[in-house]
Amino acid sequence: MPTPIASLALGPDWLEPEWLISTFGLIGILVIVFAESGLLIGFFLPGDSLLFTTGLLVADGQYLRYPLWLVCLLITVAAIAGDQVGYLFGRKVGPALFRRPNSRLFKQENLLKAHDFFEKYGARSIVLARFVPIVRTFTPIVAGVSRMNYRTFVVYNVVGGVLWGTGVTVLGYFLGQIPFVKANIEYILIGIVAISVLPIAFELLRAWMAARRGTTPQERAAAEEAIRETRQHLGEH
Repeated sequence: MPTPIASLALGPDWLEPEWLISTFGLIGILVIVFAESGLLIGFFLPGDSLLFTTGLLVADGQYLRYPLWLVCLLITVAAIAGDQVGYLFGRKVGPALFRRPNSRLFKQENLLKAHDFFEKYGARSIVLARFVPIVRTFTPIVAGVSRMNYRTFVVYNVVGGVLWGTGVTVLGYFLGQIPFVKANIEYILIGIVAISVLPIAFELLRAWMAARRGTTPQERAAAEEAIRETRQHLGEH
């Protein structure tokens, strides 16, 4: 079982990377990566910390006794396949997804956040979103809703899947062989989680500051009009 420090950093036991890997093995890793990469229900699952811990455990030969190249290949394929399913789901459901009511596992704000991310970075968002929790789950879906060119999506999906799936796992593998890292693994995992949520924390802080400043009726009307135009634009596609 993970140490108390790791438990504090990574939440309940069933979401801790080491517990997940020791319990479900490589198959569990692949299922989680697939779900987080493109299924609506996967946004709460560990991503970066899971891949980093996978690399560490491959290096130690603990729980995972597979060659690094095979683990990286399978993780990358799962990540690419997950985004692919997310894109096709968004393309099929279309703008109706933006009218779906909130539930325990679905929040409109997460979808709109991914939409803003996609609008800001365009095709590059498919790669960049890989490294942003929550956003990485919804961005391929938004790309499908927006009917992003399929070939373009596939190219960026493959690039993002390789950089994230292989890159973070390999980083964990090699850093895990450094004595300092092995001796302070709990703090390393805390740091990974902290870094991964920084973009979200920044957005929350910006929203909080905007709320403190307040908005005029004209500004609220302009924001509402922008939302209507966005939804209308999605509906036309």
